[in-house]
Amino acid sequence: MKKILLAQDTIDKNDFDRLIEWLKIHPRLTKGEKTIEFETQWAKAVGSKYAVFVNSGSSANLLMLYSLITTNRLKNDKIVVPALSWITDISPIIQFGLDPVLVDCNNKNLSVDLKQLEFIFKSYEQAALLLVSILGLVPDMDEILALCKKYDVLLLVDNCEGLGSKHKGNNLETYGLMASCSTYYGHIISTIEGGMVTTDDEELYNTLKMLRSHGWDRDLSNAKKQELRTLHNISGFNSLYTFYTTGFNVRSTDLSAYIGIGQLDKLDAIVKKRNENYLLYKKHLNDNLWKPVDKEGDFVSNLGYPVISQHREKIVSKLIENNIEVRPLVSGSMGCQPFFNNLYGKQQFRQTSIIDHEGFYVPNHPMLTEDDIKLICNIINETK
Repeated sequence: MKKILLAQDTIDKNDFDRLIEWLKIHPRLTKGEKTIEFETQWAKAVGSKYAVFVNSGSSANLLMLYSLITTNRLKNDKIVVPALSWITDISPIIQFGLDPVLVDCNNKNLSVDLKQLEFIFKSYEQAALLLVSILGLVPDMDEILALCKKYDVLLLVDNCEGLGSKHKGNNLETYGLMASCSTYYGHIISTIEGGMVTTDDEELYNTLKMLRSHGWDRDLSNAKKQELRTLHNISGFNSLYTFYTTGFNVRSTDLSAYIGIGQLDKLDAIVKKRNENYLLYKKHLNDNLWKPVDKEGDFVSNLGYPVISQHREKIVSKLIENNIEVRPLVSGSMGCQPFFNNLYGKQQFRQTSIIDHEGFYVPNHPMLTEDDIKLICNIINETK
């Protein structure tokens, strides 16, 4: 019995062959010109002005939040984040001394519950919302944008699981002040490990580049370098080790960027196949099961198909018996995770608690066949 994996051949034989030929010319492997080329192509592909390549989607979230601190964009320390999210959505908030405010998910697209979100916005002076696309599902973007505008809340988008998902023809990365994406092996496209921050804001773009590399100016334009050096009376020689902000080292490599450039060439085909698989799951699963609700005009680039069932334990066991990989639905409720309990006490939410106990997701990737999907759906449909 073959194993049906969550991810397969994200980096395929052609990618390896292409990489081997490139390595034969003994190119620079650390961050350099290929990184810039990859960033330029990425920004064009998703429809943003600027892109900054880092070593993971987690680092992308880290830089997004810290860039708001260093540019004094936050009106206070309260950041709203979905209870149904990922550890690296919440960790930077806590690590930077900010205050995470959890919000429940809805039962349509697993994004934020709009009524609870507005209640939070009304009750507190919120600085920002870090919105998460769960497995590429499209949030209620129009309503969320309207609420953020009404209550003066900055919008950040974590689209690490949904590269290629669109709302009204626009990629999810184009919404909000900044957006993050992941190029980890198991995600939509891969650079082995990696992540990207996109933005249309030039100040944030320059800040992100400095934060990525220690806080120095080496990645900035010549005009911006000169502006900073003149302001601080720094000579060209001393600028090599001059730091204008407290930074990190979360650079990726030109080797990863080179892989990424090749991945972008097949992005449209990958996204198309993932969407087709997503629709096949919705077709073949019984109608009495929960299914995501997509709005007209939304396009889902699905990382893995989400299932919610009271029979999760039995279904998961049966899937594993049949050599099918399966995972909890993201990580359940952040409010019930040990790290959160230790810091703030346990927080439970109606809908996210259901996901915590009944949610899981099954494979979706371009190598999946309709027969694979039918097999998975039959196991889910028949297990009681």
